[in-house]
Amino acid sequence: MRNKGKSILYSSGNLAASLAGSAFSTYIIFYYVDVLKMPAELIGLGMAISGVWNAVNNPLFGQISDRTRLKWGRRIPYIVAGSIPFILSFMLLWIPPLKWLNGSTNLMFAYFIFAVFLFDSLFTLVIINWTSLFPEMYKSQEERTKVSAYRQVFGIVGNIVGIAIPPILYGAIGWPAMGVAFGLVTLVSLGFSLLGSKEDPTYSEGEGLSTLASLKATIANRSFLMYVLGAMFLQFTFVMLQAGLPFYAKYVLKVEGFKVSLILGTIFIVALFFVNIWAKRANKHGSKNTIILASILYGLALIPFWFVHGFVGGMITAGVLGFGLAGLMILLDVLLSDTVDEDELRTGARREGMYFGVNGFMVRLSVSFQSLIMGSVLKFSGYNANLPIDAQPQSAVLGIKSLITIVPMVSLVIAIFFFSRYPLFGQRLQDVKHKVELLHRQKNQGIHA
Repeated sequence: MRNKGKSILYSSGNLAASLAGSAFSTYIIFYYVDVLKMPAELIGLGMAISGVWNAVNNPLFGQISDRTRLKWGRRIPYIVAGSIPFILSFMLLWIPPLKWLNGSTNLMFAYFIFAVFLFDSLFTLVIINWTSLFPEMYKSQEERTKVSAYRQVFGIVGNIVGIAIPPILYGAIGWPAMGVAFGLVTLVSLGFSLLGSKEDPTYSEGEGLSTLASLKATIANRSFLMYVLGAMFLQFTFVMLQAGLPFYAKYVLKVEGFKVSLILGTIFIVALFFVNIWAKRANKHGSKNTIILASILYGLALIPFWFVHGFVGGMITAGVLGFGLAGLMILLDVLLSDTVDEDELRTGARREGMYFGVNGFMVRLSVSFQSLIMGSVLKFSGYNANLPIDAQPQSAVLGIKSLITIVPMVSLVIAIFFFSRYPLFGQRLQDVKHKVELLHRQKNQGIHA
């Protein structure tokens, strides 16, 4: 395994990915709907439209990265060049020029579309190349679960900052200043991550597949297909919870500010303590078995959200939820990396970019579905952002509760269905690892011959 210090530095990039991604997923709808008073269905539509662009940019940027042949590498140059523009685009999300928009719903919607498209493009460019380094730098099951645990520690910190801290910050310094502060933290995280990043020249051998051939080979990989469909429905539950919990805390539990931060933070603080336990279980019993178990426990932990009332009940339920969440956070990229290894045996090319790109598209597709469903439920349940907390109709309260219980639980059942059909485990996985190791030895011998 690579030097532990370098591995920790590389893993610190997940703070950037999680902070920017979670703050966006959790608060962008709340900010534009509940704070700026934009129509919920319009913002939901805007998020869905951005998902169409994701159908292009994730696989496209991944394919470009896979076929890049520069002396500085094929991943790191994009991270270096894209980091500052990415941070600026994140800041723009939270600093709409309200005076210039002059209260116009149409102009605000146009700005929202522009800011989301710009952020989403640059987020994809930077983060897809950072994540694509993971299977390249760490090749064995033990390495991947260990470094994945490091990554998720930073990811959990990023989630705590991006999800739990905003209710404190936006009340104290305002949304624009919060966006700037989070952007600067994200930039520092990416800088440290680059210090621990290194590319393997073996993986850049050959020109790779054409875009069409690469897409066909990716979709034809049954292991990846089962993984990515399961992951999409699982990620849907994440973004639904992230976006729904601020509404749930305000209108169901009737808490705001610091108490909201404590509830949201509890989920990830508890998860932090169980990351290594899940990693050890995955090494002993396999990633497939472990992610199914974690999904079941995670789903069961959602049930109390329908019944609890008040701050204490919310805190206890959040803590129980964090246990299963820890296992899910660790294993997604491990399973995805294994499908990339299997693909190399079939195609002869390392195509992390395309695989992480298609996976990223599916994640953003889940965000689009979540936005449409959430916007529709809020509208048809009678939610009104202009009403005080106690004046919201009971139908709106029930709608909000369903968003973080019934809807994600149905999605979890579908995710478990696909994960149960994931074929890359046991002896088959061991055979793939052995053959890939032999292939890399042959490539290294060719480079140094």
